[in-house]
Amino acid sequence: MLGEPYERHTIDLGTDDEGPVVATLVRRRADRPTGRAVLYVHGFVDYFFQTHLADFFAARGWDFYALDLRKYGRSLLPHQTPNFCHDLGDYFPELDAAAKIIRDDDGHDTLLAMGHSTGGLIVSLWAHERRDAELVDGIVLNSPFFDLNAPWVVRRPLAAAVARLGRRAPQRVLPFGLGTVYGESIHVDHRGEWTYDLTWKPLAGFPVRAGWLGAIRAGQRRLRAGLDIPVPVLLACSTRSYRGTKWHESVALADAVLNVEDMVRWAPRLGRHVTVARFDGGMHDLTLSGPAVREKVLAEVGRWAEAFLCAGPTTTDAVPPAPRRPETAGADRAGATSHRD
Repeated sequence: MLGEPYERHTIDLGTDDEGPVVATLVRRRADRPTGRAVLYVHGFVDYFFQTHLADFFAARGWDFYALDLRKYGRSLLPHQTPNFCHDLGDYFPELDAAAKIIRDDDGHDTLLAMGHSTGGLIVSLWAHERRDAELVDGIVLNSPFFDLNAPWVVRRPLAAAVARLGRRAPQRVLPFGLGTVYGESIHVDHRGEWTYDLTWKPLAGFPVRAGWLGAIRAGQRRLRAGLDIPVPVLLACSTRSYRGTKWHESVALADAVLNVEDMVRWAPRLGRHVTVARFDGGMHDLTLSGPAVREKVLAEVGRWAEAFLCAGPTTTDAVPPAPRRPETAGADRAGATSHRD
């Protein structure tokens, strides 16, 4: 899919109520051997395609790993419900396995976990639950999904009712979705500059199901009750959100998916060492923002890693251009260990 120097490792996760389950770890090594590594976790209706992010870290002496979670992207199997889970803890086994591969098998002594949107919520909960295992040395959260972007009556009483429905009928499709505005703002065939697989990341997303929303609500409640992440955390987000359902020029200059004020509000509940950085003109995935903004985002991440992870000097060279490599949805989705991606 991505070609050299990317490799993929398939993680066998046994079976669940839908059948066999796998996750996929994609690796991009730095040019020279290094003890530092990044583990990137995507968001909802997403998978790893942000090669410019991997290039940024590799150029600065980090091996880069990205995890396509079960039922997402490269890990989505024909018999599975896309992007569905019953509990966010369902993802902990592949995170554990990825950390073991990075630390024990590949010999890295410094691990920076980076989560975007729903991946940011998942990584936060995982880091809290595994805090005594010392699996990660720092966390970067890119617009994490800390609350539902909806009025209070939807976020609390209605969400609670949906959670109860999710326990009885987890596969029930709910009468709302993501809309197409954000997808249009980033895909090259519409108003964006990025090429990615619309089968794995459709513009309007996949159907939102009651069981999935119940899992998200439970995870967010756990976060809001307070976590104890013992390592430094950088939470990065835009300065503003866009709430419309139709295209407007401001979509490309704001978070068109989540409410950024929720991220800032709940950031102190992560742990005792949290840094918040906000970027004017940032999009929901900050690394997909316009060139000037994403350069600032990556430069800030580099400086933060240098300061708090003793990661050595970084530079602020120009951010690599957006990738234009086409991808094919049917291409070798469950590749074998260490095959080219």
